[in-house]
Amino acid sequence: MDTIAQGGKAYGLLKSQQEETLDSINEAFLSDSKYAEEEDLSSKLEMFKKKYMEFDLNDKGEIDLMGLKRMLEKLGLAKTHLELKKMMAEVVGGLSKDTISYNDFLNMMLGGRNAILKLILMFEGMGKEQEHKDVAPPCRKTFSDLP
Repeated sequence: MDTIAQGGKAYGLLKSQQEETLDSINEAFLSDSKYAEEEDLSSKLEMFKKKYMEFDLNDKGEIDLMGLKRMLEKLGLAKTHLELKKMMAEVVGGLSKDTISYNDFLNMMLGGRNAILKLILMFEGMGKEQEHKDVAPPCRKTFSDLP
């Protein structure tokens, strides 16, 4: 009797299939002579893969407008719908597509063009290093603390 994976199992299977697909694309980039001079390419590709998978909300191996919106909001950089569409067009080379494929994403991150999204993602790590995180929970607020 065949059983169909449900819930968490199905999601885990979907994510592992997606990761295999992205790994095969990473392999192609690693063997591409165009990127032979790129320093520490394999660790960069692994980092890009994790970031990409985090924001692939539709789990189809592509980042759609909502995934891009969520990515930027998580970084504290909320953008308007028009700004998101402009960023997306910049990543995919001016084509009017509604998604960013992993190939488009890697071409942006490793290519010579300085797309706005590339700059945001590159500087995200630098900002995290400088942030000071409190280890205790926030202080309890009272009505007198309100403005």
